[in-house]
Amino acid sequence: MASHRLLVPPPEALRRPLSIPDRLLLTPGPSNLAPRVLEAGGLQAIGHMTKEMYQVMDEIKQGIQYVFQTHNPITLAVSGSGNCALEVALFNLLEPGDSFLVGTNGMWGQQALEIGQRIGARVHPMIKEPGGHYTLQEVEEGLARHKPVLLFLTHSESSTGVMQPLDGYGQLCHRHQCLFLVDSVASLGGVPIYMDQQGIDVLYSGSQKVLNCPPGTSLISFSNKAKQKVDARRTKPFSVFMDLKCLANFWGCDDKPRAYHHTTSVIGLYSLRESLALMVEQAVRLPTVTAVAVPAGYDWRDIVSYVQDHFNIEISGGLGPSMGKVLRIGLLGCNATRKNVDLVIEALKEALRHCPRNKL
Repeated sequence: MASHRLLVPPPEALRRPLSIPDRLLLTPGPSNLAPRVLEAGGLQAIGHMTKEMYQVMDEIKQGIQYVFQTHNPITLAVSGSGNCALEVALFNLLEPGDSFLVGTNGMWGQQALEIGQRIGARVHPMIKEPGGHYTLQEVEEGLARHKPVLLFLTHSESSTGVMQPLDGYGQLCHRHQCLFLVDSVASLGGVPIYMDQQGIDVLYSGSQKVLNCPPGTSLISFSNKAKQKVDARRTKPFSVFMDLKCLANFWGCDDKPRAYHHTTSVIGLYSLRESLALMVEQAVRLPTVTAVAVPAGYDWRDIVSYVQDHFNIEISGGLGPSMGKVLRIGLLGCNATRKNVDLVIEALKEALRHCPRNKL
């Protein structure tokens, strides 16, 4: 047996203990972990194909069905971020030549557009300036003109903060024989969503935002109509890892013996299970809206002019009545405590004091 001299020495940095700063995360994600979720991440790993792990996975499926408000059997978690769930949706629903209508009002619509083009679909972007949302009339015009098999909309576009209404859009799609795909990565848990009642055919979200779970897992569900589209494919999906039929079997969604597909993040699934359990215990959260009172002389439209008038909202979620004009700054889950809200208010006031009006 050959023996070779080590050309790469042991890194000195790895001889030191891991040091992580203690920070309050107020971005759209990742977010701080809830204590119970953090504790779950410290549990011992078990085999990913044991009966105990299958039980955890079954409980996760039930939790996703609850927070999505769906009875869909094809409901599961994907080993990857929300981007991965988007690719699962598009790789399985689209084939080369399919017509694909994409709401492009921010970076996530752009991402869906890019993936659709790589698949070889005939992609039709509905382009809006950042901060815009789509009306039923605009969507119907796109459906009538392009006759797509799939419409993509982002529920909460985290690159701008805009919220897309969903009521009526699924039913409109179905009248035009089109499936409805929704990105709820930045909204799930912070804004009520009703997959079945809103006629959503494929819904996906991520673990690291309002769910206050570690990044690296995503949630997805397919309606029976969407499953029929997958079953009727003329070609196999481009990705074996993201093949829905394989994933559905691995997650026990098809009433067949489970076969190995990939090694899941066992610890990540523990954390996701506990995050969903917290949601069940608290019921689907009321919109967790963090807002600030803007000092006299400033109009919030001067500060976030790209967020249009449907964001002139009242405060909810236990923060008390609104005080004049307000600015929505994100859905923060367990971080939306009064202490943290007060911290953000003071930080914004300080920033406004030092920012010339012509820079707002």
